[in-house]
Amino acid sequence: MPTLVSVFRLALLAVLGAAISAPMHAQPAMPAMPMHNPSNIVHLSASATTEVAMDWLVIVFSTSREGSDAAAVQTQLRQALETALTEARKGAKPGQLEVRTGNFALNPRYGAPQPRSNAPTITGWVGSAELVVEGRDSAAIAALTGRITTLSIARVSQSLSREAREKVEADVAAQAIARFRTRAEAMSRQFGFAGYTLREVQVNSAGEAPVDPQPMMMARASRAMADESLPVAAGKAAVTANVSGSVQMTK
Repeated sequence: MPTLVSVFRLALLAVLGAAISAPMHAQPAMPAMPMHNPSNIVHLSASATTEVAMDWLVIVFSTSREGSDAAAVQTQLRQALETALTEARKGAKPGQLEVRTGNFALNPRYGAPQPRSNAPTITGWVGSAELVVEGRDSAAIAALTGRITTLSIARVSQSLSREAREKVEADVAAQAIARFRTRAEAMSRQFGFAGYTLREVQVNSAGEAPVDPQPMMMARASRAMADESLPVAAGKAAVTANVSGSVQMTK
């Protein structure tokens, strides 16, 4: 006699078999939603530029030595750099007059190759060392050039400090955004619309560029000017911001 459990199992298997053997009917595909192409879209751009005095002065001092012994050349460079570094650090002040070492290099000088092996021949050594002085206090930095006697001025440059650049970029970006909004409003009304809604926008800063670029100053300054300050005058930099994007004109 089959038990009640056996009868239930047989009934369940019959139902499952019928479901498996039933033909599968594909579901009808949903119609694709039509793409909505926005209308009354206008692409436009605006920019703003401002000029500001460069407040960051950089002076690079350097010297070179050469000789037949690498250790001796290196010692001479180190002594010259240490003397200049000691003098420069006397007036160091964060943000106003900062001091750091620059490139320090020692390279072999080659002569004619050996006759048999054709291998290069080292005839001596040439080295160079740099000291970088930079900051906002241009008067103190310029005065320092008359007190450093073991290194010569290699190059001078000016730029905007990070704080000044960030402030100027924020101001010029605000001007460019205001011009973008004014253009969008005027263009919408010229086409007969009441206003506009902003779709996308990009704001980019073009950085800084000298208004009147000057060549690098006083490469290898004469030591006859050792007791004199370097005359410097702050130039100007142009900072530009660009705004571009698209708006949808509205009734």
